[in-house]
Parts: sequence; structure tokens; C-alpha cells
Amino acid sequence: MSAVRVRPEDIFNCRRCGDCCRGYGGTYLCPEDTVAISRYLGISQEVFKARYCVMSGGRPMLGQAESGYCIFWDGLCSIHPVKPRMCRKWPFIESVLTDIGNWKAMASCCPGMKTDLDDEIILAAVRAYLEDKGG
Repeated sequence: MSAVRVRPEDIFNCRRCGDCCRGYGGTYLCPEDTVAISRYLGISQEVFKARYCVMSGGRPMLGQAESGYCIFWDGLCSIHPVKPRMCRKWPFIESVLTDIGNWKAMASCCPGMKTDLDDEIILAAVRAYLEDKGG
């Protein structure tokens, strides 16, 4: 019997609501994110970090507006073409493979995430996404 391949869209359908851009621990940036976003904005990395980031654990994290949303959220992501790796992966992140409870916790804040499926289906879809995208 062959295994059925579960596709990411079987468990997640982005509704473009912006809820993932709100609080919940913030968006950490990898060095590649910092380079891409600063180039996109036409400013130096130093200016980008000073204007738009806060440091947390020694790493830059996108700042938040008073609304609690990411500083680049304005009904849509204003840096969408170069959004951070963490945003591109959402909600397919490694910690879900460690604990399915992470998917369920994130789903309480994201209406696009399905929770009415067997845990193994969710895990298989996350695993497939990460394998296809190179983790």
C-alpha cells in the first residue's frame, strides 16, 4: 500500500488576515533577511536595524507598531517580496515536528490552519513542506 502524500494546502490556507503579523513573540531575522529587506527599502543594514528592529537575545527582530502588528503590516505586508524567512515558512516550522501541540497553539491565532485532522496528517504535511523547501 503506497502512502498518500499530504500537501501543505491540505492543512493550511492563508486568509491574508495578518494575524500571524501580530505579536506572538516577534519575527526574528537571519542575516539574509536583514540584507534583503534593507536593499528593498534602499537603506543600509545599520539604518534598517536602528529604525525597524529591536534586539532580542542578541538577534534583530522586526519591531511592532502600537497596534501590536509588525511594523511593516498595513492591511498587507509592505515588504512581502522580501519578507523574512520566518514569515515565508509560516506555519510550517520545525517546532511542530517536535510537538504537535505547537500547531494547535498557533492555530488558535491563525484561522487558516486546520486542526480537525489527525495529528499524523498534520505532521506529514509539515514534514513534506520542510523537505521540499529545504528545511
